[in-house]
Amino acid sequence: MNRELTINGKNYKEIELLSYCRDIISNSDYEWEKDYCKFILEWLDDAEQVKAKTSGSTGVPKAMYLSKQKMRNSAKLTGEFFNFKAGQNALFCLSANFIAGKMMIVRAFEWQLNLLPVAPDGHPLENICSDIDFAAMIPLQVKNSLKLEKGIQQIKKLLIGGGAVDQVLENDLQDLSAECFIGYGMTETVSHVAIRALNGNTKSQAYHAMGNAKFSIDTRNCLSINAPAILDEPLLTNDVVELLDETQFEWKGRYDNVINSGGIKLFPEQIEKKLETIINQPFFISGLPDEHLGQKVVLLIEWDVADEDQKKELKYKIKSLLNKYEQAREIFYIAEFKRTSTGKVQRDATLDAVSFSR
Repeated sequence: MNRELTINGKNYKEIELLSYCRDIISNSDYEWEKDYCKFILEWLDDAEQVKAKTSGSTGVPKAMYLSKQKMRNSAKLTGEFFNFKAGQNALFCLSANFIAGKMMIVRAFEWQLNLLPVAPDGHPLENICSDIDFAAMIPLQVKNSLKLEKGIQQIKKLLIGGGAVDQVLENDLQDLSAECFIGYGMTETVSHVAIRALNGNTKSQAYHAMGNAKFSIDTRNCLSINAPAILDEPLLTNDVVELLDETQFEWKGRYDNVINSGGIKLFPEQIEKKLETIINQPFFISGLPDEHLGQKVVLLIEWDVADEDQKKELKYKIKSLLNKYEQAREIFYIAEFKRTSTGKVQRDATLDAVSFSR
C-alpha cells in the first residue's frame, strides 16, 4: 500500500501527510477540505475497511463498510483502463463523503498521481489553469464547464458519473478533444464496474466490463455482476439491461421504475431519452395508480414559471413525439424536485410530494 501522496505538486511522505491533514481538519474554513483530509486519515489507519454510504437516490442513504483491498483493486483497474502514469494531474472535485470522491483519492495514492483538490461545487474548472490528465465529474459540473472558454478542453480524459448523461449533453461532447466516458457502478461495486465511451472512435451504446468482470441476467433481465476483484460474491441489481455478451450490456432502465400501464410495460428512462430533445428543464417520467390502466404515465417538470402558452406548446410537441402508450396522462409543473446531497433527483420522494398535495 502506497502511503505517500502528491497534492498540488507537493509530495507528502506519510508523516508529513498526517500532519497536513490534521492541520486542515483543525484550521480550514471549508468542510470539503476537512472531509477529504478525514478520509485520507481513515485510509492510512490500521483498519482493513473504510466506512461509506450509498447515494440515496432510490431511498435513504445507507452506511456500509468497504474493503481497502477491494478499493485498491478498483483503482488498479481504472488506472489500467485510462493508462495512468505517475505524476499525471488528477482533478479532485467530488465530495469525499461518497464513493466517487473516495476513489479519486485512492487512485492518486495507488498510481502516484498529482491530486488537484477543488471545492465539489458546480464549477470545478473555474480557477484551473493547468492541463488535467484525468478528472471525474457529475453531469452538472460537465454542463457548466462546457460554458467556459477553455473548460473541458483542459482535460485529456473525463469520467462522468453520479447521474444520467442526457442526449443534449452527449451531443455537446462530440466535438471535444477530451475523451469522455460514463461509468456504471455503485457504492457496492466500489465505484464503476463498467465503462461506456461517449465520444471519439470508441463511442458506443454498450457498457464494457472493467478487468475480469462478467455479467449475466435474471428472469427480469436485471443485471448480475460477477467481479471477484471488487465483490466477494455476485451482485444482483435492479437495472434492466440488454446483455450483448458476458462483458457487454446496454442499459435500459430501473426495474423498480417500470410502469405497467394497461398491460404495457414502459421504461421511464427510454421515454425520457426521447423527451430530452424538447424539454430544457429537469424532468422525469413516472407512474401513478389509475383505476382503469393500473398505472398511468405522468410527467414531472421542475419549472414553476411556465405560462399557459408555454405549457400548451410543450404538450403539443410531446404528443407529436411519443407513441400513444408513452403519452403522459398528467403533467405536473413543480418548483423544486427532491434531491440527494449529491444532486440526484429522488423520484419517489418527489412523486410522493405531488401525490400528497393533489
